[in-house]
Amino acid sequence: MSLFLFLAFVALLSALGVVLAKNPVHSVLFLILTFFTLSAHYLMLNAQFLAAVNIIVYAGAIMVLFLFVIMFLNLNEDTEPHKPALAKIAATIAGGSLLLIMVAALHKVQPTGYNADTFDSQVGMVDRLGLVLFKQYSLPFELASILLLAAMVGSVMLGKRETGERNF
Repeated sequence: MSLFLFLAFVALLSALGVVLAKNPVHSVLFLILTFFTLSAHYLMLNAQFLAAVNIIVYAGAIMVLFLFVIMFLNLNEDTEPHKPALAKIAATIAGGSLLLIMVAALHKVQPTGYNADTFDSQVGMVDRLGLVLFKQYSLPFELASILLLAAMVGSVMLGKRETGERNF
């Protein structure tokens, strides 16, 4: 229980760091820390595959993409336009109303423990996921692979230079 509370505390602090950081690179680093703490929560829930995918896909590939865009755009405080006070007030009201809606929706929730007689410890395992993926969802899996293949071919065709064409 104490590990869960520690990870939840770190996840909340790093999520606040994402929003409140002035430097976009620091914001991305806080987001990576948030992803790692969420992956630790997945490990505590016995969902090893989900934790590994979260680290590989989100903390790895997506964060590299975010850092590339941030470095490419060269964001800093000098180029960012000043936000009017009305926009800050509207954002505060929107965030407060979201908090109010979440508290109203969850105020009667009674968390319960698990029943040891019906608990299946193999739910988040990779072999179970593979069986479900390749037996029940084989057609959507293959359609997704064809879609990704078409996207890769399209990106290669768009990026291919014609003879005599110059890129700036």
